[in-house]
Amino acid sequence: MLPSDEQADRQKVTFKLPASLKADLKIRAAELRVDIQDTVAEAMNEWKATPHGEVPQVDTAGAPPFATWLMEPSISQFKSECSERGIPYVQGLAQAVTLWLATHPSPRYQPLERTTRRLIICNQKGGVGKTAVTAGLGGAFAEDAELARLAGGAFPGAAELARLTALLTDQGPETGTSAPADADNSYEAPELRVLLVDYDPQGHLAKQLGVKQLPANGPSLAKFMSRQVTGDIHDLVVPVDDERFGGRLDLLPSCQDAFLLDVMISAARNRQATLEHALEPLEAYYDVIIIDCPPSLGMAMDAAIYYGRERDGEREGESGILIVVQAEDSSADAYTMLVEQIDDGVIDWRITATYLGLVVNLYDARDGHVVTSSLDEWYALEEPRVIGVIPRRKEQREAARARRPLLAYDPSCAQSRVMRQIVKEISS
Repeated sequence: MLPSDEQADRQKVTFKLPASLKADLKIRAAELRVDIQDTVAEAMNEWKATPHGEVPQVDTAGAPPFATWLMEPSISQFKSECSERGIPYVQGLAQAVTLWLATHPSPRYQPLERTTRRLIICNQKGGVGKTAVTAGLGGAFAEDAELARLAGGAFPGAAELARLTALLTDQGPETGTSAPADADNSYEAPELRVLLVDYDPQGHLAKQLGVKQLPANGPSLAKFMSRQVTGDIHDLVVPVDDERFGGRLDLLPSCQDAFLLDVMISAARNRQATLEHALEPLEAYYDVIIIDCPPSLGMAMDAAIYYGRERDGEREGESGILIVVQAEDSSADAYTMLVEQIDDGVIDWRITATYLGLVVNLYDARDGHVVTSSLDEWYALEEPRVIGVIPRRKEQREAARARRPLLAYDPSCAQSRVMRQIVKEISS
């Protein structure tokens, strides 16, 4: 904060600033923990020190009013500089803010030194809950460690999966946030920077997190994959704003043009590498990228499988494929078809694809023998192994209705705890 006498010397100034710059300025100032008025003053000084012509023109048509508090000398000097350069005051200020944003990058986009993990969440059968699992795992990877501890952490790990199933199925009727008394409170949330990718043209992941799909007439992941647009794919990323994730959880929303993705990439060279080509510029800024795949066995799924392959120098199990299923026969049929596609890709492209495991979602033993026997069959597979059994409880549905991540909506519920347990399993 400024000294009170300096604050008193400031005067309120109203000018115009494009809405997009205004929004970016507020977000960046908050990320860097500086006052808006100080950022504007600093932007003006940096702009004045930059030779005329080095900062490109900014479209200021229809710019709305924007007010802040500045020292009178700064205002006069800035207006005088604008006059000398022969540009309107609104254009000078827009250039100054643009320059300041470029020279003060977001701390969320500082490059990392580690390899980015890539998790492919898939099943060509719709309705098994891939989207809910994607959102839940993303939240568990990004969650604040102290808040996770206060919420009760995770259930025990792989050696206790059988006991976990019993705990989940013996709870009786839905009870909201009830959880086993012996939950593992030693769980440590990894606090990683996570990008969720809504790869499904239906846009369920974006909708569940309260984010609008991208407009069909603008840039999108599909257009970057098919090289129909140029520019920075960072511009499409939206933060998932909740204090529980500390600014570490982002979303790349879907666009309905992805319904045509197979057609869009069909003529591409190495079309299986199109997703990697599009997302590669983002990898340096995230510890984990999680892909919510569409219920499809087309070329889009090929590209996702290839993206999740084991890369040279990468530790086995660092990246790979996680298959979401339900305890019922049709889910098993769909699983067989998906595995055939993955295995064919491994042979055709000469890659290694790791199965991270199976997640049995929406499980409730009260549905009878078909469900319980189906769960036994999933366990009997052994490879890939079952790494989580998510109970059918109301919190997952309520979180989707509330347009909030599950772990933010109810961090202590049984489903949230299993999400953390899955993260623990695939991180060990």
